[in-house]
Amino acid sequence: MTGGERNPAAILAAEAEATTAASGGPAEQAGPRGRGPRAGNTTAYLQYVAGKLGGALVSMFAVLVTSFFLFRLIPGDPVKQMTGGRRVSSEQLAAMRTEFGLDQPVWKQFTDYCGNVLTGDFGTSYQFHTPVMDKITEALGPTLWLTGTAYVLYTLIGIWLGTRTAWRNGRLGDRFHTGLALTLYSVPSFWLGLLLIITFSVGVGPLPGMFPTGGMESGDESGIGYVVDVAHHMVLPVVTLVAVGYAQTLLVMRSSLLDEMGSDYLTTARAKGLRDDLVRRRHAVPNALLPTVTLMFVNLGTVVAGAILVETVFSWPGLGGLFYQALSVPDLPLVQGLFFVFATAVILMNTVADVIYPLLDPRVGR
Repeated sequence: MTGGERNPAAILAAEAEATTAASGGPAEQAGPRGRGPRAGNTTAYLQYVAGKLGGALVSMFAVLVTSFFLFRLIPGDPVKQMTGGRRVSSEQLAAMRTEFGLDQPVWKQFTDYCGNVLTGDFGTSYQFHTPVMDKITEALGPTLWLTGTAYVLYTLIGIWLGTRTAWRNGRLGDRFHTGLALTLYSVPSFWLGLLLIITFSVGVGPLPGMFPTGGMESGDESGIGYVVDVAHHMVLPVVTLVAVGYAQTLLVMRSSLLDEMGSDYLTTARAKGLRDDLVRRRHAVPNALLPTVTLMFVNLGTVVAGAILVETVFSWPGLGGLFYQALSVPDLPLVQGLFFVFATAVILMNTVADVIYPLLDPRVGR
């Protein structure tokens, strides 16, 4: 769900864009290179942006509808779940349903929900008895610390290794890093997290007890000691997210750079006497980065969504763990609010990528 928990559709789409651009596909055949939105045609670019924003609004409304009806298919009565198994009279259950609006027809619940969302009100959590937005705001910080740190690391590592492996295509280093990336890309994040806990926390393995088994802090530190304590707790979950996340960036960067390496402008640059590392850094890599930039924005949207499996395994108090708790009740207002926030973040980042991409490559959007 996050950059660390991979989205196969994103990598396939990015690789497809790289292949199309490098092979002179439809984007290149559409007309002269200078006539894209970037080439002074402000009206065409604004129309392009308006279309993308309109599509984003339609997607957000579809998410709103889906988040309301989908989670009502979850088995179980949320009102009975809130009682915690205690014996409660039918009158008390009816009063609780009235309090949370569950006695209203579904269409009335939906219209009320849509109206409230427009004002930023996602309702009151069934299990925490606090506004949903308060719970989301409370858990947002820990999620951004964890997934944001992992995002920066696996993006930088993926771009650097992707560039090196493509430039040394077919050599031992390329085969090793590509094979390792494909292996880690296939590993379930929760399984890798459990393996790291067993090895470095529980006491089975070469270095037991080095890191905490879970949580975000010990609770008895302040100042610099608190920062160090949080960083200590972050090590294993961040390593888990980076290990399963960098492979996606590496594979996309490697694929797009391999497509660029056969281009005529690189041959010309070499013929002019430029050193190989300058040809790579100044000419090949900037053009090969375009699909990776798109992937970076897609992954940036998933940073807000947290990493449900990793946060649950490591008991991290973020949005991913909160979503898991809400599903177990089910806490409908909290589940709906989190789902809408997650999806909106991804939609917005995709839209930003779509808007910026024509500025990087004039062939897009024509």
